[in-house]
Amino acid sequence: MRAAGLFRAMLPAVLALAAACAPRLQPAGPPLAAAALAPDAVIAADGARLPLRRSLPEGEARAVILALHGFNDYRSAFDAAAGAWRALGIATYAYDQRGFGEAPGRGLWPGTEALVADARAAAAAVRARHPGVPFYLLGESMGGAVAVLAASGEEPVATDGVILVAPAVWGWSTMNPLQAAALWVAAHTVPWLTLRGDGLRLRASDNLEALRALSRDPLVIKATRVDSVYGLASLMEAALAAAPRFDARALVLYGRRDEIVPSAPVRRFLAGLPAAASARQTVARYDAGFHLLLRDLAGAVVTSDIAAWVLAPGAALPSRADLAGAAWRRANP
Repeated sequence: MRAAGLFRAMLPAVLALAAACAPRLQPAGPPLAAAALAPDAVIAADGARLPLRRSLPEGEARAVILALHGFNDYRSAFDAAAGAWRALGIATYAYDQRGFGEAPGRGLWPGTEALVADARAAAAAVRARHPGVPFYLLGESMGGAVAVLAASGEEPVATDGVILVAPAVWGWSTMNPLQAAALWVAAHTVPWLTLRGDGLRLRASDNLEALRALSRDPLVIKATRVDSVYGLASLMEAALAAAPRFDARALVLYGRRDEIVPSAPVRRFLAGLPAAASARQTVARYDAGFHLLLRDLAGAVVTSDIAAWVLAPGAALPSRADLAGAAWRRANP
C-alpha cells in the first residue's frame, strides 16, 4: 500500500519526464498557399523553401522524373543518373526533403505526414510545369517509402508510374523485437542522442569513391538523432502496410547484396501488392547490386533500365533484371 501511494505521488513527475523526453517532431506549419516551383526550390504550402535541383534536356522533355532522396541524403543523390537521363530527353527534378540537406529543420524528423504532403505538392507543381509529358515519381530508400504513401490512399499523386529504388520498408513489424524495443526506449528517454553508422560495418555500395564523397559532403548528415531513426521506422512501417493499396504502375528495384534494407521486408512488401496490379508492376533484382543502386559501380546499368522503362512502357529491361525480379517475386512465401 505504501509503495502504491508512493507511485501515485510520483506519477505526475514520471509523466512529465516522459513528455519532456518524447521524440521531437518538426512538422510543417499551417498551409499559406498552394505549393509552387521557384527556379531553385519547391515552395511548400506552409512557405518552407525546399532546395531544388533541375536537370533539363534541350528542347521538349520526353518524360519527367521527380526524385526523392534517401535518409540523411539530399538532392545531389541523383546527379549522375540525371545527367544520363538528360541525354535521353528525360527531365529530372530533385529537392531536399524537410529535415535534410539545406531544407528547414535539418536533423529533425518532420513526420510522415509532412514528407508525403510535400511529395504530393511537389509532384503536382512539376507535372503542371510539363503538361502532357509523361510524369514519374521516383523514390530511393526513404524516398521510396514516401513515394509509396504519396501514390496510395484516398488522394494518390497523379503519375504515369512510380519507381522504387531499394525502397525502405523495414518497419516495426519486420524488425527484431529487441532492436525495436531498444529504439523505442532510446527515442523516449534520450531522443537527442546522436548515432553514427561508422562501426556497423555495413556497406551501402561497392563504389568506394562514391562512399568517400558522401563522407566528405557537409550536406550529408553523419550523426543522426535517435528520434529521427524512430520516425524513419514509423514511416517504413506505414509504407509496408500500404502495399495492398499501392496499385500504381511501378518499377521496384532491389540489389541482392543490399546490407541496409534486408530482403525479408522487401519480399513481404512485394507479397502484399495487389494482385490486380501485377501486370503493370515490374520487379527488377540485381545480383551485384547494393543499397545505393544508382551509385554502385554498375549504377549505369540501373540508370539505363529506369530510362528504358520510362520511355518504353511494358518493354523488357535492357539488363534483363526484370527476369531475375520475376523469379524472385514468384519465390515469395
